[in-house]
Amino acid sequence: MLKDLFVEKHWESFKKVIFYTFCGLVCVFLIMPNFIVVPISFSGARFLEFPPKTYSWQWYQNYFETEEWVSATITSFEVAILVTICATILGSLTAYGLVRGRFPGKNIINSFIISPMVTPVLVTAVAIYKIYSDLGLTGTLIGFTLAHTIMALPFVVIVMTANLRGINVEVEQAARSLGANRITTLRRVIFPLALPGMIAGGLFAFLISFDELIIALFISSPTLSTLPKKLWDGIRTEINPTIAAVSTLLVLLSVLVLLGAGMARKYFEKKTQ
Repeated sequence: MLKDLFVEKHWESFKKVIFYTFCGLVCVFLIMPNFIVVPISFSGARFLEFPPKTYSWQWYQNYFETEEWVSATITSFEVAILVTICATILGSLTAYGLVRGRFPGKNIINSFIISPMVTPVLVTAVAIYKIYSDLGLTGTLIGFTLAHTIMALPFVVIVMTANLRGINVEVEQAARSLGANRITTLRRVIFPLALPGMIAGGLFAFLISFDELIIALFISSPTLSTLPKKLWDGIRTEINPTIAAVSTLLVLLSVLVLLGAGMARKYFEKKTQ
C-alpha cells in the first residue's frame, strides 16, 4: 500500500517535470530567433552579420528617418486601430447573439463566422483581391480595414463567447425584470461585466491586423502599404539590418500589447471581486 502511494506520488512528479520541460523547450524554440534578430538590429555593419563585430543605433535611426518606413508604420497603426474598433464592436454583438440567442441555424452561422480561421489565408486573399479589383478598393484604407476585420472577427467572437458564457444569465434577467430594456441591459450590465473580454479581444484584433502580411501583398498599392508589406519588400530588395530593427520593434510591440492585455484582465478581475 505504502509502496503504491510512493510510486504514484513520484510518477505524478515525474509527469510534471516532463510537462514543464516540454513547455520550456517549446518556448526556447519560439524565442530563439529573437536572440539572433535583436543583436543584428544593433549591428554596425552595412549588411546582416551575426554575431555583430560592432554595435550601433544607425539602423533604428535609418528606420525613423526613412519616409517609406514611417509612412508604412502610420498606415499599419491607422488600419489596426480601425480594425480594433470594428472587430470589437461587431464581435461582441455577434457573440452576445450567439450565446443568448435561441434561433435555428445558429451553429451554421457560428461556423461561417469562424471560417476565416480555418480557411487558408492565401485563398481568402485571392478572393478579397478579386472583389476589391471590381470595387476599386485595392490600395485604400477602407479596403485594408474591411479585409483585416474579416480576419480578426473570429478571434474576438471566440474570446467574447467564452467571456459571456461566464456571466450569469440571472443578472441580465434581474435587470430586465426591473424595467431595463435590452439596450440598457447591454450597455449598463452585460458589457461592463464583459469588458475584460472586450479588451482582450480588441488587443488580439490589433495584433492580427498589425502583423498581417498575405492579404497586404495582394491589396497594397505603391502609395499605400502596411509595415509587414514594407518589411517583405525590404527583405527582397535591400538586405540591411534595418529589417532586423523593424522586426525587433514588432516583437517589442507584440510583447507590450500582450502584457497590457494581461494587466487589464487582472485589474478588472480585482475590481469585480
